[in-house]
Amino acid sequence: MSSNQEGRVRRSSTNEANREIDQEILDNISQYGYDSLEALEDRIEELNKEWDVERLLEVNASTLALTGVLLGFAKDKRWFILPGIVTTFLLQHGIQGWCPPLPILRKLGFRTRKEIEEERYALKVLRGDFKQNSANSAPEMLLKIVRK
Repeated sequence: MSSNQEGRVRRSSTNEANREIDQEILDNISQYGYDSLEALEDRIEELNKEWDVERLLEVNASTLALTGVLLGFAKDKRWFILPGIVTTFLLQHGIQGWCPPLPILRKLGFRTRKEIEEERYALKVLRGDFKQNSANSAPEMLLKIVRK
């Protein structure tokens, strides 16, 4: 996801939701970054598996749309309204960076990929992952480290 898309989600979220998510990141860095190495590594692994808000929206939208199509064929044609609504929301999100479920998901604490990565890389810095690298490191090596 481009940083422009990331920014659209934050711009479409309330200041309160963004502040709460930012505070959660800071709290997690404080809690796990200065804890035991094992706790730090466990947290980084959790972050590797965390679903971002975009993925959650995409999976939920496709699940609801598919359910509506199946129920439309099997039960009642009125179920075809569901995929129409869901895909409209997804289109709106793709174009504007906002859709009706987004404020709820943000309030529940679902983060953008960039917000997850910020916490993960801050913890990796505290773990010492980048000490062995310098400005003289080969670009291929730096890219390999970042893509870990």
